[in-house]
Amino acid sequence: MPENLFEKALGFGVEIPFVRHLGFVLTVFEGGRSEIHYEAEPEHLNSFGVTHGGALMTLLDVSMATAARSMATDMGAVTIEMKTSFMQPAQGPLIAKGELMHRTATMAFTQSTVYDAQGKPCAHATGTFKFVKRLPTGPKSVQGLRTPESGISTD
Repeated sequence: MPENLFEKALGFGVEIPFVRHLGFVLTVFEGGRSEIHYEAEPEHLNSFGVTHGGALMTLLDVSMATAARSMATDMGAVTIEMKTSFMQPAQGPLIAKGELMHRTATMAFTQSTVYDAQGKPCAHATGTFKFVKRLPTGPKSVQGLRTPESGISTD
């Protein structure tokens, strides 16, 4: 991933402690697509020992917003609505693949699917996002997601 892509992808304008806590790793951020890798820690599991639905919904939300932002890197994207379907328990290493399906000047229509290590879909979402201008940012603007090249969080 090009060096400046890291800053473009992560410059949400604010620190997102929850995304940092979950340990999402951004691997694709281009052409209306995103890919985020995630492996749930024990504290991210539900009472059945599988990835909590809230963590999965966050993964879907972030992957859709990132896919939308890959085509408008100077803008932020806020969630307007999201519909999620859970298809099977999500265990082990997960990959979310987000896609920008359609865009207007102010809105993005997206979808994302979370896959398990065997490539089976675990959860799917569609979402609508509003593009917003980001406020001027400081050094904390690139905190949250990590890239494989960085190997560490940006905090």
